Amino acid sequence: MAGALLGVLPASAQTLPPPSLAASAWLLVDHASGQELVANNADKRVEPASLTKLMTAYLSFGALKQGKLKPDQVLPVSERAWKIDGSRMFIEPRKPVTVDELVHGMIIQSGNDACIALAEAIAGSEEAFVALMNREAQRLGLKDTHFVNATGLPDPQHYSTARDLSLLARAIIRDFPEYYPIYSTKSYTYNKITQPNRNRLLWLDPTVDGMKTGHTESAGFCLIASSKRGLRRLISVVLGTESDNARAQESLKLLNHGYLAFDAYKLYDKGQAIAKLRTYKGASRTVGAGFDQDFVVSLPKGVPLDRLKVQLTSRQPLIAPVAAGSVVGTLRLTLDDRSLGDFPVTALEDVPVAGLFGRSWDALKLFFQ
Repeated sequence: MAGALLGVLPASAQTLPPPSLAASAWLLVDHASGQELVANNADKRVEPASLTKLMTAYLSFGALKQGKLKPDQVLPVSERAWKIDGSRMFIEPRKPVTVDELVHGMIIQSGNDACIALAEAIAGSEEAFVALMNREAQRLGLKDTHFVNATGLPDPQHYSTARDLSLLARAIIRDFPEYYPIYSTKSYTYNKITQPNRNRLLWLDPTVDGMKTGHTESAGFCLIASSKRGLRRLISVVLGTESDNARAQESLKLLNHGYLAFDAYKLYDKGQAIAKLRTYKGASRTVGAGFDQDFVVSLPKGVPLDRLKVQLTSRQPLIAPVAAGSVVGTLRLTLDDRSLGDFPVTALEDVPVAGLFGRSWDALKLFFQ
């Protein structure tokens, strides 16, 4: 996967001090690269509340993309889904509902009942679905996350962190761009009941087009927001505020800081070969290496780009077959000799295995190397 987390820029390099928020934890990242711009208690385990529904949505989008579910497919409503506690879209056992309606109800209305219905359709039961959630969390690199339900209802063993939640938000935007626009929908009507999207920033800032709110007594008011201005899309994670208004205002404060205190530079285009790396035992002697999306870096405002140093290290030896999208190297960025982090660089095309002669000749070369 292209784009590992960059380290937080040193405070001495920042021209504007980071904001102090009335929240228990927060994080601001650049979507394209994963670069952290501001962080506080980003690795603190917290109750994610309805932010959990990002993972439920991620698996639902995957099922739709793979054809396991169809948007117009009609699903039955179980008694468990009907009677679930918390926010609801008001589905009923005797009124079948489509997958598309459930997805909208889950995202816009934050319906716990929609989450259960989708979980049962995908995995047979919520318990089996939770196993898929945790497996996917591991695959995505969510190191401090554990789910016990599909809704976000409180449980001591149900937890995540601001950093993990930012990774999950980035994954949705990156992997399912066709479904992401649902998060900007301001209201949705089902069963003659219209409910507004709880993300107030959709009304306060026209550059915000997502993503998800969460709230329980123990978690406080939480919000993951996504905004795109110019080259950059920034994602803010604000956890544990005291009110609905506070989570919106603190998130807006964090996003504004990211755009005001940092300048964006696009270093490479999506699919651009930043290097040709040597391969062995393959039908091609080289493979193009680059990123699967535009690679944008944020530097403190006023810091010129020529102070940034770039170093590419290849994973050698690269032995065929090499699959497009597999990690083949690391891009290291440094600013004034301070490391900004390492980014995995991926193969831009497949390199199949060579014939017997080519494999034998390269095997001999590798032996003497």
